[in-house]
Amino acid sequence: MMPEIKLGLGNPPQPIYLYVKKLEVDGWIYAWYNCEIEQDKKIPVSQRALTGYVLELRLTDKDFKGKDNLKLDIVVQADEIYIVRSGIETNFAKSFLLAASVVKDFTQPLIIVATPGDENSVFCNLYDALTKTKIRREWNPNADWGAIIRDVQSKLTLTSDSVDYAQSVQPQSNPKQTTVTSAIHPQDLRIKQIRKLLNYPLDLIKEWLHFQDVSSPSELHHSKVDELVKTMCIAWASDKFDHPNHAANSYQKYVVNAVVDGVDELQAIKGWMQQVQQQTVAKMV
Repeated sequence: MMPEIKLGLGNPPQPIYLYVKKLEVDGWIYAWYNCEIEQDKKIPVSQRALTGYVLELRLTDKDFKGKDNLKLDIVVQADEIYIVRSGIETNFAKSFLLAASVVKDFTQPLIIVATPGDENSVFCNLYDALTKTKIRREWNPNADWGAIIRDVQSKLTLTSDSVDYAQSVQPQSNPKQTTVTSAIHPQDLRIKQIRKLLNYPLDLIKEWLHFQDVSSPSELHHSKVDELVKTMCIAWASDKFDHPNHAANSYQKYVVNAVVDGVDELQAIKGWMQQVQQQTVAKMV
């Protein structure tokens, strides 16, 4: 049965982000908010419960004041697609993961409740949407969060990208290290590594993503991620060639073709950068 399509004006088909943070506005306490990025404006959400189907867990690496800031994204199918975002080290993320770890069947709807705590903390309560019963697990601040994420992901209906993501999370002796280095979405990790290699400005990536109507590379089709990688590489090489086409042709030859032949992309880019720099030095001699 085809879903009903609403004709006429409306909002773009983009996920609705719920950012978890305790806010006090006009004497009222809120636990999460929407954000109008262009106006840098936080819009408190009065409803504290979101009912829907949990589709996916993502770990998204966001830059904050020049430092990496790992976020847990809970993707929920309801009347729209919602993404509940909180810091991976927050009480909200940890209380959600503990409760989610005892859920047996994610094909049933759940109720995610944001509950303000003391000071600036926000906790998550999880309920079975059919029975309205709270899903409980004893609080454990030292739990193996990487193992829990991997276990929850294995129970979810996985996309092809998230299969690779879940399989990449391997148990390690340091749970925090497992979370930070292994559980980032592959497309986010790819862009992060290449950006740092090229010393490409983060603001330009944010601007590029904005024009694609997304907030992170993980929301893009892989072909668009390829396009972003090419954009960064050509920008790096633009002042090292006499003509922009020469930079593009060099990138195609030494990076794209090398990757097709089985060379690791980062290694291919490093080799290409060295080759280009050697040519530049030779011209100056």
